[in-house]
Amino acid sequence: MKKYTLIITSLAIGFMVSCGGSEETTESASTETTTTETTETSTTEEGIAELTIESNDDMKYNLKTLEVKAGDQVVLTLINKGTMPKEAMGHNITILKQGVDLEEYALAAAKAKDNGYQVAGREGDVIAHTQILGPGESETITFDAPEAGTYKFLCTFPAHYGLMQGDFIVK
Repeated sequence: MKKYTLIITSLAIGFMVSCGGSEETTESASTETTTTETTETSTTEEGIAELTIESNDDMKYNLKTLEVKAGDQVVLTLINKGTMPKEAMGHNITILKQGVDLEEYALAAAKAKDNGYQVAGREGDVIAHTQILGPGESETITFDAPEAGTYKFLCTFPAHYGLMQGDFIVK
C-alpha cells in the first residue's frame, strides 16, 4: 500500500511540475517571476527584521531561505503575485516549530479548508502564519523570532507544500 501511495504522490508532483510552466524569467510591466536562494532582509531599526516573500501561479516562493536574529521582532509580508483564483491557487506561509513533521502537518492542513488550511488543535506547532491569499493580495504578520535554529516554512494550500517550502533560519 505504501508503494502505491509513493507512486501516486510522485506522479501527482510530476504532473504539477510539468503544468507549472517555464523556469524562464518573464519581464513585462505586469509579470516578473524569479526564484532566489538568498534572503532579502531589511532591518529598519535595532531588533526589527522586515522580510518580504512572494508566491506565484507556478506554486513557488521567490525565496527559499529567510534569515533573522534570535529575539528580533519579525515583520513578514507575503505577496501573492499570481493571477489564478484563490480557490484554485491560493497561497499562505506557515512557519513550523522545530521537530514538527512538515509533510504530516501539510497533509493534515490540506483537509482543514474551514480553518484556513491550518490544523485546529495544533496551533502550538506553528510559530506564525498568514491567511490564504488570492491574486494580488498581501498580508503582513508580526511575531518574535524564536531561539537560534533552522525552522521550516511552507504553503499549506492542498498539494503546494511539495514545491512551496524553505528554511527560516534564526541566528
